[in-house]
Amino acid sequence: VQLQASGGGLVQAGGSLRLSCAASGRTFSNSVMGWFRQAPGKEREFVARISWSGSSTYYSDSVKGRFTISRDNAKNTVYLQMNSLKPDDTAVYYCAVDKRGRGSSWWSFYDFWGQGTQVTVSS
Repeated sequence: VQLQASGGGLVQAGGSLRLSCAASGRTFSNSVMGWFRQAPGKEREFVARISWSGSSTYYSDSVKGRFTISRDNAKNTVYLQMNSLKPDDTAVYYCAVDKRGRGSSWWSFYDFWGQGTQVTVSS
């Protein structure tokens, strides 16, 4: 499975960005897809995850109410709509797939990772 993340960039505080992550290769029914981020000098942090059907989503407290995760299984793509961005959201954002659909926020439960896309929010 290969994951290609895109959509990052430079935005002012209060602005919006939409990240996309396209998966190619083998697909896994019932997989969970997630977004994580890592800022310089900090550990990788869970952002959001979504179930296979899209009916179940979960967010970290730091992004709840501002970010929305969604997926289009026909396109093998997961999205992260980020609104009301803050300088603290600055990080490299990674998408990931948990092929067994365990629904965890812990990065080690995810089997495949994208290359990351940089999001920079200026104050």
